[in-house]
Amino acid sequence: MREIIRAEHSGFCFGVKRAIKAGEELIEQKNVKGRIFTCGPLIHNERVTQDLENRGLAIINSLDEALKGDTVLIRSHGEPKCFYEQAEKRGIELVDATCPFVKKIHNLVEEANKAGKICIIIGDKTHPEIIGISGWCNNKAYIINSEEDASNFPIDIIAEQLLISENSEIILYVVAQTTIRKEHFEKLVSIIKDKAAKYKVDIEIENTICSATDERQNSCKDTAKSVDAMIVIGGKNSSNSKKLYEIASKYCTKSYFIENFKDLPLKEVEFCNKIGVAAGASTPECAIEEVIANMSEFTLENEKNLMHEFMDEIDKSLRLPRTGDIVNGKVLQVTEKEVIVNLGCKKDGIIPKDEVSVEDNQKLADLFKEGDEIQAKVIRTDDGDIILSKKKLEINEHWDEINDALENKSIINVKVVKLVNGGVIATYKEVSGFIPLSQLADRFVENAEEYLGKVLEVRVTKVDKMKGKAVFSHKLVLTEEKTKKIEELWGRLAVGDVVEGTVMRFTDYGAFVDIGGVDGLLHISEISWGKLKHPQEVLNIGQKVSVKILSMNAEKGKISLGLKQNTPEPWTVINEKYQVGQVVSGNVVQIKEYGAFVELEPGLDGLVHISEVAHKRVTNIADEISIGQEVSAEILDIDTERKRISLSIKATLEAPVQEEAPVEEAVEEVEA
Repeated sequence: MREIIRAEHSGFCFGVKRAIKAGEELIEQKNVKGRIFTCGPLIHNERVTQDLENRGLAIINSLDEALKGDTVLIRSHGEPKCFYEQAEKRGIELVDATCPFVKKIHNLVEEANKAGKICIIIGDKTHPEIIGISGWCNNKAYIINSEEDASNFPIDIIAEQLLISENSEIILYVVAQTTIRKEHFEKLVSIIKDKAAKYKVDIEIENTICSATDERQNSCKDTAKSVDAMIVIGGKNSSNSKKLYEIASKYCTKSYFIENFKDLPLKEVEFCNKIGVAAGASTPECAIEEVIANMSEFTLENEKNLMHEFMDEIDKSLRLPRTGDIVNGKVLQVTEKEVIVNLGCKKDGIIPKDEVSVEDNQKLADLFKEGDEIQAKVIRTDDGDIILSKKKLEINEHWDEINDALENKSIINVKVVKLVNGGVIATYKEVSGFIPLSQLADRFVENAEEYLGKVLEVRVTKVDKMKGKAVFSHKLVLTEEKTKKIEELWGRLAVGDVVEGTVMRFTDYGAFVDIGGVDGLLHISEISWGKLKHPQEVLNIGQKVSVKILSMNAEKGKISLGLKQNTPEPWTVINEKYQVGQVVSGNVVQIKEYGAFVELEPGLDGLVHISEVAHKRVTNIADEISIGQEVSAEILDIDTERKRISLSIKATLEAPVQEEAPVEEAVEEVEA
């Protein structure tokens, strides 16, 4: 069968979900006086923007098209500072759905500009995000998007002008478009750094690429490496989708960029066993599912490929590494003098103790454990033995990796190997670093012995290559993970989703339901289509329920849920269940002077007019029926437009027989 592999991070990102949610909430608000717009498409997906426009959220190209009292939703790309000022001046209401990651860049360049720094933005100058960012530093930023742009950056002219103006300090401040590729950003920054160094100009670099973008691009790359064909789904104007296609094309020759399932190149991928699917941040889930569903499955004979793979593995196991090779292996045994390593070939490797960097009183057993995955360099082969070295690995390369981790604020894995005063020593490959006790956890650590031998994810906080010192923090990673988990939960949920939850507690106005770590409010009015006095009438503590997300407020941490939405509103299916002339049963729920209301089902009441209660004149309806009484009635009329049902109890009752007067009496009456 054909295997379809979906890249792990595909579809709507947090910023896009946030913008769409803001748009839907704006549409649903009933107290908005003027018209509602977005300035430009809310996201780069025609399907989504068209749906929002059909529901009332129109698109304009500039604020000039809006009037006083209108409301404009700022999309996730953000807008320049002058946009806000113009709206305030003209009396136009703004709802700001700028992505938090983009808003952060606005604040960074605004402060940098105020401090007299020269702002440089790495990105596409035509992209709305870049236009918005530039507007927060008075449009003075230099925008660079290619190696040619970076090479032509006029650092010499800038330095000369500032020296003439007797400005003794020049600082370049570099930020990035949130959706660009990390490799592209680093390449351009490297060119700018070299030019800055030549003129002895200070440079500050902020890697503002969105972490979600990085994850999306990495998962696309990993998927593209492992498949025969790659499908990238996204809007034709979506910058991040185009970058995903560039990445996919680099690692998979059969890569295709489509907007929806109608563009699928089925003939081109007909004989592909593995097909990868990735999607841009503005691609809705339904579009992804449609693409996957429309790729037909079929079976291919793959025994030949499996045999080739099997033969390759055999060949690999027989081939011995040569002097100078960097090899990977698994520790089989650790002695006082050496480490035996399984290299995956017919001979094991040996690492003598003098080829390992050890500290005072440190043993090989302190650094290596059976089963450890390690890397070493082949230094010689003696009588068939493969002698390995850890020392000979390029230590400078490891220091560069640590320094990059510091600059890019990325996470690395280190192993705790020794307890020292005030903390522990941890190693990253061949480099040792210090983790203070205060940075070992997000709680107070009195004794660090429990961390000995553990591999920890850390942030690099300080590097001094000349002195051979590095400082790590595990606490920063733990703190970021907690924040990320909360953001991911909010990112996974969206208005309209139906999720499973557990009833946790009641109030007079509703019930609180746990939907996976966050409690949402199920208001009493959203539990049933009928009227309830208390949630306990239909719910129990601990009960599992499927609820629909009605609204979300991330700032206040509030989620509103609905239960009744899982079943049709009675009036929407009235003609399927009820017809004029039908006899129905129900309970009397309300009595008025003019008649009684009978509940046929929750949310559906019918009126029995006082004239339809009995085959006699009724002056007080309470004398005939009472609240809670079950009655049978015939449907006289169904008015779907006004949502009214007319019922008759007397139509179900046998009419009383009228007694005829005797003939003689009748004659006498006539004669009289």
